Amino acid sequence: MAEAVESPRAEIRCSGSGGQGILLAAAIIAEAAAALGKHVVQTQTYGPEARGGASKAEVIVAGEPIDYPEVQHPDVSLVLSQAAYDKYAADTKPGGLLIYDSGLVEPDPDDASVVRCGPPFTQVASDELGKKVVTNIVAVGALARISEVLPADAVRDAVASRVPPRFRELNEQAYDLGLKLGEEAVAMLETSRAGRTS
Repeated sequence: MAEAVESPRAEIRCSGSGGQGILLAAAIIAEAAAALGKHVVQTQTYGPEARGGASKAEVIVAGEPIDYPEVQHPDVSLVLSQAAYDKYAADTKPGGLLIYDSGLVEPDPDDASVVRCGPPFTQVASDELGKKVVTNIVAVGALARISEVLPADAVRDAVASRVPPRFRELNEQAYDLGLKLGEEAVAMLETSRAGRTS
């Protein structure tokens, strides 16, 4: 949805608090990109202060060799906690895409520099599946649909590959819920854009 994502190189930052599955979310995105033959770099910041604080994991996806492996201004930011929003959201590239959990994050209402989407990931994981632990997979599904950096089916395959077999069905259900939330977010964005241009 964000113009910057259409470039040959897409930078994605997943951030949240320790225990929210941020590293797994980034690993799924990286695996999906690698399976498609893309060049991929994945990095993470996950120190002892992360639980309750802010942690991040980043993925660069490119169609050509990656010469600079650090993310400074991500095209897509996924934010699952207020601490992560406060620490990392402002780095999002102008015109980029900021996806956040509306039940956990209160964004700056005056920030019009990015495209914002706030599906209630944690609430949906809890209400629909009874498992907050798969909030990260719901968020990955929404990110796949909203950003369109990678095909949804490739990300789904990576979800199935990355989770233990006994939890595969639950995680696939979480991913499908995320795709649905993403579809709803895309429709809202398109309606909003149409309203601004009419």
